[in-house]
Amino acid sequence: MIDRYGRMILERRYLKREKDGRLAEDPEGMFWRVATYIAEAEKNYVKNEHLYMAEQFFLIMKDLEFLPNSPCLMNAGKDLGQLAACFVLPVEDSLDSIFEAVKLTAKIHQSGGGTGFSFSRLRPKGDIVSSTMGVASGPVSFMKVFNITTEVIKQGGTRRGANMGILSIDHPDIEEFVTAKRDPNELTNFNISVAVTDRFMEAYFKDEEFELINPRDKRVVRTVKARKLMNLIAESAHICGEPGCIFIDTINKGNPLPHLGKIEATNPCSEQPLLPYESCCLGSINLSSLVKDGKVDWEKLKKIVHLAIRFLDNVIDMNRYPHPEIERMSKLTRKVGLGVMGFAHMLIKMGIPYDTIEAERIAEELMGFIQKESKIASKVLAERRGTFPSYEGSVWQKTGLPQRNATTTTIAPTGTLSLIAGTSSGIEPIYDVNYTRIILGDIKIEIEDPLFKEFLDRGESEETIKRLFRTTYSISPAWHLRIQAAFQRHIDNGVSKTINLPEATKVHEIEEIFVQAYRLGLKGISVFRNRSRQYQVMSCSGQTLC
Repeated sequence: MIDRYGRMILERRYLKREKDGRLAEDPEGMFWRVATYIAEAEKNYVKNEHLYMAEQFFLIMKDLEFLPNSPCLMNAGKDLGQLAACFVLPVEDSLDSIFEAVKLTAKIHQSGGGTGFSFSRLRPKGDIVSSTMGVASGPVSFMKVFNITTEVIKQGGTRRGANMGILSIDHPDIEEFVTAKRDPNELTNFNISVAVTDRFMEAYFKDEEFELINPRDKRVVRTVKARKLMNLIAESAHICGEPGCIFIDTINKGNPLPHLGKIEATNPCSEQPLLPYESCCLGSINLSSLVKDGKVDWEKLKKIVHLAIRFLDNVIDMNRYPHPEIERMSKLTRKVGLGVMGFAHMLIKMGIPYDTIEAERIAEELMGFIQKESKIASKVLAERRGTFPSYEGSVWQKTGLPQRNATTTTIAPTGTLSLIAGTSSGIEPIYDVNYTRIILGDIKIEIEDPLFKEFLDRGESEETIKRLFRTTYSISPAWHLRIQAAFQRHIDNGVSKTINLPEATKVHEIEEIFVQAYRLGLKGISVFRNRSRQYQVMSCSGQTLC
């Protein structure tokens, strides 16, 4: 059942309205609108199945067992019709490329999507511009153009636009990039991450110098101490929560489409690496709805995985793409990203504390099962509908496994979706039993964890509550990382996960988190130290276990 905050979010942003502004549907009406529209894709493949599939899609959404990403809920069956959340756009070293990307960013944000960019190809600040004999202003200056465009567009969009800005760690402007967000007024519509290479990490472990290279002519500009640069990254993350790190070589080792090129960027929350012009629709299974008598209902989970993969594959056909090249690339690879939310609530229902070996084991078993079943579901679709068009030359062709989708699994943050579903977000531990949250950009609400209230109402002991309701600040960084790694081992794409850190955390501790994340094979990592920014979405308040 959707609570009052979930209903408020739906009414403000998701539910269809008449021209005079009156609501034209309730939550069930929204789910039916989405289900019937997405099921229309069935007509392309099999006769007379679309009504049955519409009902199946409707039921898993109505029961809050599965929800697709926000643009799909907002736009399916409406004139806009843009259903994907994640986009990556190329930014080449020319004004034409830069401003073409700016224009397309505006269109994507207007429809509720988020955009990621690598600015690593842009020549560094002070480099020569031969056409004018002037000097280049560098990547960070052009990021500000994207930022102000997002600021303008978000006023009329379906939700606040978001960007991911990525710069390779060997770019000569890396220090400027790393420190750019220390000023709270800069790049306010960007998340930023450093693309950390294996070569850099080798230099870090050996305490060596590291070369910074001009992308225009591939010449070494200067060298820096690798450990000094990593410390600068950690220092900035300590001051303002950014940058995060994406381990770009780890990402490309898992790229199923090396014949199409290297991945250089991700979506705004870093969980979805994409090739230039690719888009991806994500969806999340509500794990807290799958606990039966203290155990995972594996049969129910299997059914939902298969329905969800079919739903997401249909989205690719039903989507109205903002640019022909985005449509071409998205249909060429047919990537989808099925993930989870409610992991912390599932553990609580099963009587398992978050920071335990048993929770780590459950994470492995659970995501391993979802990964396996998602591949079976994609194989079934491939047999009925054909493999994705760039299958030949892909990793899947080499392993002999027919797949309808180049990727099937991703874990998104599900911040808003988890509020609608009344569960914990993504694979995060609960933030607290009572906390303040800002929703829809500017509305501050007080949230009481629904399971906490349930436990209190049935008279559970304080000892039981403290054992199970492990809040984000009470869990060590090592356990945050271990749980993320357990999921990452069974996911095609990445994991959106933030390690929330106490205010007293030191810079060297953050540096160690980044290093350990690399050692564990994570594709990305981000941290947020409490009160490191004036504006933060969640904060402890009232009765608390913080």
